Amino acid sequence: MALSMPTSKVPAASAVQANNPAIKAHWLKQLLQQQPFRYLVNGGVATVVHFLVLTFNLKVLDWESAGLSNIVAAVCGTIVSFLGNRYYVFPGSTEPLFKQIYRFSFIYVAIAMGHGLILYVWSDVYRMNYIFGFMLATVFQVTCSYLGNKFMVFKA
Repeated sequence: MALSMPTSKVPAASAVQANNPAIKAHWLKQLLQQQPFRYLVNGGVATVVHFLVLTFNLKVLDWESAGLSNIVAAVCGTIVSFLGNRYYVFPGSTEPLFKQIYRFSFIYVAIAMGHGLILYVWSDVYRMNYIFGFMLATVFQVTCSYLGNKFMVFKA
């Protein structure tokens, strides 16, 4: 004689909780309070601005140079990144604005050079796939940028 478990038409508690808008809102609020998550959100917004300005320069303004368009777009994305870091990711910073701009600029130039060096060594010296090298360099960039911003630029 086989035993069978009774079935119920009442959904499990976890399923009810997962569909509860109040629980979802609380979960999202908790996530948005986490500094690393806010950093990623800010980076995503800055990247979108960078891409939109690049596309605008090429498609609307009809600039011929993608390189020049990208430089202007990168400056716009970097400004958005700085402002987002200062006011959204690291709002408790007490450092003067110009000191933060100087440190931010220094760190970003150093990280960009490190990114380029990693990709150069990975792809040009060792002849490995540039896409994986780019992803590796980007992990380096995001990690160094977060730590540099947290402990050097926007320190509390």
